[in-house]
Amino acid sequence: MNLFSSPVMKNLEMALDGSALKQKTISNNLANVDTPGYKAKETVFNQEFKKSLHAHRTDQRHFSFSNMSSASFHIKERTNTAMNHNGNNVDVDQEMAELAKNQLYYQTLVQRINGKFNSIKMVVKGGR
Repeated sequence: MNLFSSPVMKNLEMALDGSALKQKTISNNLANVDTPGYKAKETVFNQEFKKSLHAHRTDQRHFSFSNMSSASFHIKERTNTAMNHNGNNVDVDQEMAELAKNQLYYQTLVQRINGKFNSIKMVVKGGR
């Protein structure tokens, strides 16, 4: 049995990958806040992650969705925001709020992974 390939670790890894992609997307939007004609982008991964969380089979007759990967995340153009005078639709306030939420989410995931590693370390050390 591989200690690092449990379904929980795979889900945490996938969530970290999605959060990192979201960070890059937000950074790109902020970097292009004054670029004429730039359209804000957003990372879509929550639906895929939620599907993965519910993929654990409790019965052999259930479908297996274990083939989820970080490749299922995608970036799409944001269309529900107002355009600025130069055709750009980046809202700095919205981006900063999304950045803060994503940072908290990422830190929570890292803490959860650290907890898993600490549990493994405790078992290896014999409970000391």
